[in-house]
Amino acid sequence: MVIEVHSPTIRRKEMDAVLTVLVEEKIGPGKQAERLIEAARERLRFEYCLALRSPAAALFHALKLLGLPPRSGVVISALSPAYYLRVIDDLGFAAIFCDTAPDRACPGAAEIETAYTAAAGTETPARAVVLHHSLGFMPDMEEAAALGFPLIEDCSAACMSSLGEKKAGSYGIFTILGLEERDMLTSGGGALLYAAEKRNAQALRNAGPLPPEYGLPDMNAAMAIVQFRETEKNLEKRAKIAGLYTQAALRQGRHKMFASPDNFEYNNYAFPLLLETGMKEVSTYAKRKEIIVESAFAKSPAALGLVSHDKCPNACSQSLRTALLPVYPRLGAADVQRVAKLIQTLP
Repeated sequence: MVIEVHSPTIRRKEMDAVLTVLVEEKIGPGKQAERLIEAARERLRFEYCLALRSPAAALFHALKLLGLPPRSGVVISALSPAYYLRVIDDLGFAAIFCDTAPDRACPGAAEIETAYTAAAGTETPARAVVLHHSLGFMPDMEEAAALGFPLIEDCSAACMSSLGEKKAGSYGIFTILGLEERDMLTSGGGALLYAAEKRNAQALRNAGPLPPEYGLPDMNAAMAIVQFRETEKNLEKRAKIAGLYTQAALRQGRHKMFASPDNFEYNNYAFPLLLETGMKEVSTYAKRKEIIVESAFAKSPAALGLVSHDKCPNACSQSLRTALLPVYPRLGAADVQRVAKLIQTLP
């Protein structure tokens, strides 16, 4: 049996929740979306939240609420989701690509400041940052926030990761929590857009009420509510799997793991390896073992050839050399052992 690299981990509880909504014939935005916001607030401790139909809608609203002038530059990681580019362009802004740290999947304060400085005096000076926590990893957010630049945080993959006492999503003016199929928590689609602090919550309140066509349907919200309830169980399972993989990677020794701040607690959204060899060789070898290994950043601006290697050398290199291995909670013990063995023997 082939082991896929991704699974949304949909169990009977999620199915029953969606079926209940279907039976009630109330599948549009409504009470389930309101219940989801309350469930999320209990775990994430924000002040105010909008439940929206997509991460793209969430990013659009977040950037618009910053009140940036036309032709503003928006700093994003070269490993960000490609949809960022469409949203930024639709708003009349310009994307300014930021490199990542050499041993990390996301930019830190130094890389963000470099991108801001490079855009100064141009036709599109940088006026905001959208910081995507790629693969669930986070930089030193205190340093990033201390730069003083308007910051939108995207914790779609980093939900439940934390730096010390503060969870991902606690640092930005606004935070996007995507609920798409491959996000940490899923409703099959949609996003939460929230403000962690009171001073920013009022802007979100003023944005509503939105037309129902912007809202998260109850059918999707019902699934996400269960995902929040099952968080602890799923995090525990992910941690056990990642622990076995880490031991295998250390024994294997050739391919590297990403670094993180000392006080970082990872949600184990993914298990990436920064390959010494080419991606094609590794994926072909894994396929012979009936295990799918994917390129982590295949759909990022860097991998799509939209970023100059000279400007973002680390990100461009990582986009070609980062392999993802299966680490989702539904993996059985035998499959976990198969993947661990694969990691030890990767070419």
